[in-house]
Amino acid sequence: MANGLDDVVAADTVLSDVDGAGGHLTIRGHSLTELAGHWRYGQVVRLLFDGFFDELPGDAELEKAIGDARVEVFERLQPMLTELAPLHIYSAMRAGIALLPDGEALADALRLIAAPAVLTPALLRLGRGEKPLPPNGRADHAADMLKMLGGTASPALAKALDTYLVTVCDHGLNASTFATRVVASTQAGLTSAILAGLGALKGPLHGGAPGPVIEMLDAIEASDAAAAWLRDEIARGERIMGFGHRIYRVRDPRADVLKAVVRRLGARSQTSSGKAGSRLAFAEKVEQAALDVLRIAKPQRSIQTNVEFYTALLLEAAGFPEEAFSNVFAAGRVAGWIAHAREQQVTGRMIRPQSRYVGPVPDLVA
Repeated sequence: MANGLDDVVAADTVLSDVDGAGGHLTIRGHSLTELAGHWRYGQVVRLLFDGFFDELPGDAELEKAIGDARVEVFERLQPMLTELAPLHIYSAMRAGIALLPDGEALADALRLIAAPAVLTPALLRLGRGEKPLPPNGRADHAADMLKMLGGTASPALAKALDTYLVTVCDHGLNASTFATRVVASTQAGLTSAILAGLGALKGPLHGGAPGPVIEMLDAIEASDAAAAWLRDEIARGERIMGFGHRIYRVRDPRADVLKAVVRRLGARSQTSSGKAGSRLAFAEKVEQAALDVLRIAKPQRSIQTNVEFYTALLLEAAGFPEEAFSNVFAAGRVAGWIAHAREQQVTGRMIRPQSRYVGPVPDLVA
């Protein structure tokens, strides 16, 4: 029996490959290090969408179309924002996305790309008692997301957020992507498929993990004893957030990309709080303490730093509260979800695995 579907191949894909043994991530023929920090998010969206939509425009035209989609989504959903705002920020974003048309055209896909980037800042501002700021359709996607959040966006922070969105845009057949493909395989529309991905991403074993990293760092800083705090958590059977991965048996390559981004932010002191440098130095000490403690406590397993650890530091530096971290994760991953949904619709069959019944057997009357 394949418990958790480990090692079961459920799809052929051209979109991404996760090499868990070697610690490499390939996205449509390009290594992560080739893309992150060098390609803009809009360019990577085009890379992922290529071949799955008719008449896909070039990079500049597509980025302009994404900007137009942000403006359209804001105008379409603005009347509902005050009703959504009392919900938890993730649930509110998901509910807003559910209001979008459920089609399969490029215009439908671009609205879904735009929606998390528009809804998250608007809902956060409403939660602070501030008026939502409309998007600028001619701005870069990441920069506009930051401007909608705080009114301004330094080039360094915009570059950092853009790099993050690229880094998390796709990652093999993870739980949320598989959920997306299952729904897409029924020929449901893209919005329905993306809502399935959003549901899976909410869980703390998937996209819900970065927030607790901040809680862990704050708790360790208060205790002033990283190793002792971590050993106590393990003794109580708690997971150490930001460490370990279902696929990687070595260090998550995305962690190194984001660590470098946070280091550059700290060097420039271009953060909303001005403390990225000291926060990173402290986090690096916690990271090393965690790796040492985990190596001793669980010698039979290779538990390394994963993407959530430095995601938490980057998004904190960008001004997002921890309750919105999963929203920003979704803003990056939605491109991969859409591409997988279209790949499944175009090339696959309805996903319908079998189960093995192990329950009680009824008495049969002869």
